[in-house]
Amino acid sequence: MSVNRNGRLNYTQKTLQHLRKLGCCVEKVEQFNIHAGPFGQKRDAFGFIDIIALDPQRGIIAIQSTGPNGHSEHYRTIVKNEFAKLWLECGGIIELWSWRKLLVKRGGALRRWEPRVQEITDKDYKQ
Repeated sequence: MSVNRNGRLNYTQKTLQHLRKLGCCVEKVEQFNIHAGPFGQKRDAFGFIDIIALDPQRGIIAIQSTGPNGHSEHYRTIVKNEFAKLWLECGGIIELWSWRKLLVKRGGALRRWEPRVQEITDKDYKQ
C-alpha cells in the first residue's frame, strides 16, 4: 500500500480502500514512469483514469482521485479528453473523487477524510 512521507494513505489508496468496503473489485491503472523528466511522472490510463472499479450494481467505473484543491482542474481535464467521452459512449461510468477532511460533529475538533464524488455524464459535454 502506498503511503506518503507522514505514513498516511495517498488519495488513490483512500479511494481503493473505500471502494473495496463498498464491495467493488478495483484495480489501480495509473502508472509511474521513473524515466520521464528529472523526477519521474505519473501517467493515467487513457489520460484520465487512476482506478477502474467493477461494481455489480452499476457497471464499470473509471475513477480519477485527487485532493481537495484539484477537483475543478481534474474535471476540466476529463471533459476535454476524447477518450473520456468514448468511455461514456461505450456504456462506462466516470467519477471524480476529491478527498477532504470534514468535521465529524459540529463544534467538535475531530475530522474524518470523506470523498466528494462527482459523476461525469454526457451532459457535461454539452456545455
